[in-house]
Amino acid sequence: MNSSLDRFVSVRRGKFAALSIFAALMMATSACAVQAPPVAAPAQPAASSEPIYIGVSGPLTGPNARYGAQWKKGFDLALDAINGKGGVRGRKLEYIFEDSQSDPKQSVVVAQKFVADPRIVIELGDFSSPASMAASPIYQRAGLVQFGFTNSHPDFTKGGDYMWSNSATQADLSPALAEFAHITLGLKRLAVFYLNTDWGKATYDLFQQHARKIGAEIVAAEAYLADEKDFRSALIRVRDANPDGIVLISYQADGAQIVQQLATTDLKVPIVGASSLHSPDFLKLGGSAVEGVYIRGQFSPEDPRPTVQAFVQAYRAKYNEEPDFFAAHAYDTMNIVAALIEEAGPDRKAIRDAFTKIKDVPSVIYGKVTFNPETRRVANPEFVDLIVKDGKFVTWDGSRKASQ
Repeated sequence: MNSSLDRFVSVRRGKFAALSIFAALMMATSACAVQAPPVAAPAQPAASSEPIYIGVSGPLTGPNARYGAQWKKGFDLALDAINGKGGVRGRKLEYIFEDSQSDPKQSVVVAQKFVADPRIVIELGDFSSPASMAASPIYQRAGLVQFGFTNSHPDFTKGGDYMWSNSATQADLSPALAEFAHITLGLKRLAVFYLNTDWGKATYDLFQQHARKIGAEIVAAEAYLADEKDFRSALIRVRDANPDGIVLISYQADGAQIVQQLATTDLKVPIVGASSLHSPDFLKLGGSAVEGVYIRGQFSPEDPRPTVQAFVQAYRAKYNEEPDFFAAHAYDTMNIVAALIEEAGPDRKAIRDAFTKIKDVPSVIYGKVTFNPETRRVANPEFVDLIVKDGKFVTWDGSRKASQ
């Protein structure tokens, strides 16, 4: 009995001793792990060798795809020069273009993707103001600049201090269009076609207010949907109103259709278009019907300024075609972005702050760009009067009024 008990106690003592040795070893191992230097992480490329990325939200498919295509041409031409000189702060600039179709639902999805990507230091777009404004709260909350460079809705930059634009607003563009039609061209009785969108309605409201203020009469106003194809009923109503001029607040495809269908009627009056018609597709889709259409725009390839001619020559050499406003504006925008990053570095908040620091950035559209810190837009936009002649947009020489 005592012998058995002695063996049991001996075994138990042996187990306790083993456990004590095991525990001591574990503590020693643990102590060594804490004191040992961390395992080196896999080598990463130096930050200075990585490109600086810009996010672009805009239409590459859908009815506004042509505008996105023109953006890319302007962006790429600017980047050829920027990166050819070594980039910005020794790093190349690159952009990631996400196709939103200029649809507010899709622009929100793109915004969520961009704000979550730490590589993106600034976002450009969307094309339409409604698509941009739907996504603005996401960019504002995340502290990522939304540079809505084609967003003319007056309320776009009111979405927050991360919303900036180098686009003239409809508060500038619409009165300028009214003055071109009534004062410059001498048209008194105006019929207006306008897109039934936030942009179209805001543009029309500002246009008709100023047109009436300066003495013009709006004898007909026809709102239409973006996918509308048959304008015959509206054209009959317009004809019966007996206008002496027609104004188009349209995009290139629908504007070209209206002009084509107008050509089949007996209503022969001057047509004046918003700057949104200044696109190659307006000429291609409209054909001979768009000859003689007037546009109050913001860019002419004939502008003799050296900055403009350097851009035009480079664009023709690269693409074998004439540049339009949207390509020139995208070119300007990428150069502004380069100036911002040069000033601030690739930091989201610092880029926002840099808008108030950069001054007199060379611009094809504006000559020089400086931002108004209160409106967060370019100060003092200018306009140019164009006419379609021989299948091209050319500067209107003002030699005769359309109403004569």
